[in-house]
Amino acid sequence: MFPEQKQGYTYEEYKVTADWLRANTEHRPLIAIICGSGLGGLAEILKDQKVFSYSDIPNFLQSTVQGHAGRLVFGTLNGKSCVCMQGRFHMYEGYPIWQITFPIRVFQLLGVQTAIVTNAAGGLNEDYEVGDMMLIKDHLNLPGFAGNSPLVGPNDERFGPRFPCMSDAYDRDLRKLAQTVARELGFSDFLKEGVYSVVGGPSFETIAECQMLKRLGADAVGMSTVHEVIVARHCGMRVFGLSLITNKAVMDYDSKSKANHEEVLQTGRERASQLERMISSFVERLEHNNNV
Repeated sequence: MFPEQKQGYTYEEYKVTADWLRANTEHRPLIAIICGSGLGGLAEILKDQKVFSYSDIPNFLQSTVQGHAGRLVFGTLNGKSCVCMQGRFHMYEGYPIWQITFPIRVFQLLGVQTAIVTNAAGGLNEDYEVGDMMLIKDHLNLPGFAGNSPLVGPNDERFGPRFPCMSDAYDRDLRKLAQTVARELGFSDFLKEGVYSVVGGPSFETIAECQMLKRLGADAVGMSTVHEVIVARHCGMRVFGLSLITNKAVMDYDSKSKANHEEVLQTGRERASQLERMISSFVERLEHNNNV
C-alpha cells in the first residue's frame, strides 16, 4: 500500500498565509507581478518596500533556480500598491502543480485584481529576435493535454467555478494598453504579440519539439507562467503576460547553436531597464473595478 498523498491546499491553509502577510505588512496590493528568470529587478523599483524571504512565509515553497531570488516584495509602483514575486516555482523543481500556483490564491485573498506575469522564453517565430518583448495573447498548455492542471481535484467555489473559461485568459484591453505604452516609450520596434507554449523542462527543447510547437501555432516556448495564469483566471483576476525573448529556439539540424540558461540571464540583464520602464508605465496607467 502506498501512503496517501496530499492533493491540494485547503482554503484554510491559503487563508493562514494571507492572514500572516496581512498582519506583517500595511500594504494592500491590487496588482501582483511575477518575475521570470533574470527579471527580478522589477521588484527593486518598488517604493516603501516590505520584503519577505519565501522561507519565512507560512506554506510558501522555496525557489531553487538561478535568477530567482526567492523573495516576496510589497511596495508601491507609481502610487499603486503591488506585490512582486522575485522568483517563481516550476514543475521541474519537483513540486506538484497545485503547489506551484499556491501564491496566486493567496494574492486573491489579499485583494489582488490584476496579475502581471513575465517570463524568459525561447523564440520560435522566425521574425523574433533575441531581446524582443512578446505580449502573450494566448497559450498552449501541453502538460494540460495530459490532465496535469492546477485545477485538478475538488473545486472550491470560494475561488472560482469548476469549469473556468480560458478563451479570454490574457486581457485584450490590457494588451492594448501595453501597446500604447510601448509606442510612447519608443519600444514598438521590439514589441511583438504571440502565443506562448509551456513545456515541463528542465531540458531545453529538441529540434523536432521546436518544429512541432511552431506548427501548432506557438511563437515562444518556456517552462512557466501558464499554470499561474489558469489559477489567476479561475480566481477572477485580469491577466497581462509578457515574455522576454532571451534566445532563439534551434530549428535547424545543421545549426551549431545551443540553448543555455546563462544566455537567458544575460539577455534579461541587457533588457532589464527597458522592461522595468515598460511595466512601470503600464502600472501607472492601470485602473481597477473593471476599467483599464
